Amino acid sequence: MRIRRMAAILDPSLSLEMHKSQNQHRAVVEDIQGLIRVYKDGHVERLPIVPCVTSAFAPNFGVASRDVVIDKFTNIWARFYVPICYSTKLPLLVYFHGGGFSVGSAAWSCYHEFLARLAKEAGCIIMSVNYRLAPENRLPAAYEDGFEALIWLKQQAASEANEWWSRISNFSSIFLAGDSAGANIAHNIATRLGNSKNVSETASLKPLIFKGTILIQPFFGGEARTNSEKYLAQPPQSALSLTASDTYWRLALPCGYNRDHPWCNPLAKGSKVLGELKLLPTMVCTSERDILKDRNLEYCAALREAGKRVEQVMFKDVGHAFQILSKSQLSQTRTHEMMAYIKAFITR
Repeated sequence: MRIRRMAAILDPSLSLEMHKSQNQHRAVVEDIQGLIRVYKDGHVERLPIVPCVTSAFAPNFGVASRDVVIDKFTNIWARFYVPICYSTKLPLLVYFHGGGFSVGSAAWSCYHEFLARLAKEAGCIIMSVNYRLAPENRLPAAYEDGFEALIWLKQQAASEANEWWSRISNFSSIFLAGDSAGANIAHNIATRLGNSKNVSETASLKPLIFKGTILIQPFFGGEARTNSEKYLAQPPQSALSLTASDTYWRLALPCGYNRDHPWCNPLAKGSKVLGELKLLPTMVCTSERDILKDRNLEYCAALREAGKRVEQVMFKDVGHAFQILSKSQLSQTRTHEMMAYIKAFITR
């Protein structure tokens, strides 16, 4: 089984004709071309332009992969990636995929390939969480699913079941990670853990010890446009346009709220004061040609001003989600650089 080259998946012409014929008489109220359509009657159509693969698919990176059920009632599950060769217990990344909270899957071939390679190159175990999607499950559903995954992980750490992945996991070295909307989820879970009002909740996750947060092109927004949102020239077939970003937020936020909701804009009035939070050391990966660049940089600056430990890395000449959606030589080089930075962050 081969993974289809990702350079082509953003071409809307790949949308299947049967989807068009089935729904041509329905009124569309939200549409991100090639990815998702929401109809007036509430029907949601996600177009299968990114193939899903099973955990049995081996990208040949020396990594074993299996799926586990976290909550069968809400259909939360996770795909684990474990390096085959290891000499000691390994740090564990709890990873959340991107997709504007509305599309995407831990089974998408692009994530399967990227995370298998990251587990091998960074020398870590990765738990890739598949959470509920909007608009059927608006925020905070994804955040709740993420926290539920941590509770499940705590139960596994405290268990004597000695699962195939848990016996080599260093539960004293847990990292929250994700890209785009998944990075937003990681940020909001880290904020929840760092809130003094949730001390008992955080303590309930012992013996898990969290060491840091890795945010790859975090998906933040706001009512006022940044310069990169207004003026930045996008790479061909960019994974995220300003119009798509606005649509994702309309689908994901609770009805009646705008993009200055704290879940969308962590620096907006009404957001938790960063200085009052006990946040984990954070690495933020930004892309030079990403419309989110300025928001990511403003977030890093706010963390520094609040006295938090933050490491910001800029990847030149690439756009949003280059590490999963582009097969160009430049993207491959930048992806290798990203993995090296992540390895250094989790092993220091």
